[in-house]
Amino acid sequence: MSSNEVCLLIGATGVGKTLLLKRLLRLSLHGAVDVSSLPHTLPTVGSNLTDLTLRRKKLTVREVGGCMGPIWRSYFSDCASVIFVVDSANIAQVSSSCIQLLTVLSDDALRDASVLIIFNKRDMPCTMSLAEIRSLFRLDELAACAPQPIGTLETSALSGTGLREVLTWLESVVVK
Repeated sequence: MSSNEVCLLIGATGVGKTLLLKRLLRLSLHGAVDVSSLPHTLPTVGSNLTDLTLRRKKLTVREVGGCMGPIWRSYFSDCASVIFVVDSANIAQVSSSCIQLLTVLSDDALRDASVLIIFNKRDMPCTMSLAEIRSLFRLDELAACAPQPIGTLETSALSGTGLREVLTWLESVVVK
């Protein structure tokens, strides 16, 4: 893979993409996440680029705002991986996220991209169980039918839970 790989970070508005990315950057730079201080975030309008260095290779993460869903496709051609974030505490939004994910996975431009589905906000008391989410998203069928490799992780960008696993996944994609 090239030394300037691009990972697309997408998901509906309010799922925690910006906080997740800020926490991943801090973790990659300092080896720890300071959960006592919450970085300032605003809903992303447009896109943000953040460079992570993983195993001495540069990875550019392009975060695209949830309100930009109708044009996410215009960012597909230059990315080697996709992180799709779902707010597992927003039951009303989970169904629409499922439809968005199916649209993303069915796009030919992403046929060779590695995909990670992150079920975020696992620290919230009202999150759906993983069994409920797996059933709603039909994850087993999805993984069996999709042309690209699909991974799933549970995270809390707020508490830092699961962020090391996200970095490990990103490293495996960069080194691949």
